Amino acid sequence: MVPAGGYLWWYIDALSDDGAFGLSIIAFVGSVFSPYYAWARRGGPASPDNHCALNVALYSRGAKRWSMTERGARHNARDRTHLRIGPSQLEWDGQALNIHIDEVGVPIPRRIRGHIRLHPRQLFNFSTPLDAAGRHRWGPLAPHARIEVSLQHPAQRWRGHAYLDSNEGDEPIERAFSEWDWSRSAMRDGSTAVLYDVEPGRDNGRLLALRFGRHGSVAPFEAPPVQALPRTAWRIARRLRSDAPVQVVQQLEDTPFYQRAVLRSSLMGETVSSFHETLNVPRLVSPLVQAMLPWRMPRRG
Repeated sequence: MVPAGGYLWWYIDALSDDGAFGLSIIAFVGSVFSPYYAWARRGGPASPDNHCALNVALYSRGAKRWSMTERGARHNARDRTHLRIGPSQLEWDGQALNIHIDEVGVPIPRRIRGHIRLHPRQLFNFSTPLDAAGRHRWGPLAPHARIEVSLQHPAQRWRGHAYLDSNEGDEPIERAFSEWDWSRSAMRDGSTAVLYDVEPGRDNGRLLALRFGRHGSVAPFEAPPVQALPRTAWRIARRLRSDAPVQVVQQLEDTPFYQRAVLRSSLMGETVSSFHETLNVPRLVSPLVQAMLPWRMPRRG
């Protein structure tokens, strides 16, 4: 049960074996980015089930597609193995996560339709608090997985390496955080290293440096020094911990409050490629950004 005002999301990212394609998918119950959810909370307790969305972002050398349509409670349903958000759904069949996508992109209304199947190599039952009060938690479900992508719109068929995790909170995200940097890196031995730098440089900050092994082990590692990255086009400050200078390989998302990129850095003696994200919460909740968001995040019902 997600409490009123709280949130739950499942996050997937993936790159094709040949490096030509990539994607990210986030399934939200109580969308933390939703202006409609924020406006509803001003009037009192708001149900997260009335603010669900499936965010789909496709990356390729030729084009990008992006969708995030919010759905009201009458369009959504979920149980232990199934989540339906409007015409799209996610279902765990005991062996793999099946994702059926039927969305329309924004701002250009182009269809995103097809099927994705994610095969975990190892499932993890791990969760850790991100804040001192324990009201916000994170944990990977399948930090190393294989993915099969079969889309009709746009026409794409590929396989690659994928990652799946989950975040949940008992209150709005802005009550606990102002900023974080997160990254995941695939290591040579098949493990996945995650760096979660919450409130970087602040007294209440929390740094997670964890390595998730192929066979279910979880081990901390010593985080390397902070390396500054160039600010994004929207002037978001970002950073990554690395033993050497960091290279931005591809800028995937660049918004007023959030950025996602593929980086190349050095970690535990290896040169690694990483998915990296920065969230700036004061930017997210600013009145100007909240007024802009419906153009990128329409709502149905």
